[in-house]
Amino acid sequence: MPTTFKDNPTHPKRALQIWQILICKASNRQTLTYGMLANILGFQGAGTLAPILGHIMCYCQQYELPPLTVMVVNQKTGLPGEGLTSPDDLHAEREQVFNFDWFGLYPPSPEELQEAYKISEPNR
Repeated sequence: MPTTFKDNPTHPKRALQIWQILICKASNRQTLTYGMLANILGFQGAGTLAPILGHIMCYCQQYELPPLTVMVVNQKTGLPGEGLTSPDDLHAEREQVFNFDWFGLYPPSPEELQEAYKISEPNR
């Protein structure tokens, strides 16, 4: 049987899983709520997503990619979570995410996501 993300659910491995979900949503010009994302992952609540999304945010910042984490929004406000991104113009940054060729990149490995997160740790 193939290995699943549930077999070894570390934050970096879950970040890779979320990366795949977010680039698919971006290609369809869609956002999703924290609750929707938690549901896709089989989580009981959305509260555990911040550190996992942080891996993606740090990777995007380190490699000067559009902020992929703007795709995940609060159900009530329609805004990304505080601390996950600091967009000057949310709509423009979301358009950058929508228009970026995500499928042209090799996805980051869990190790690369973890390293980006560790590098930015002093700034968090």
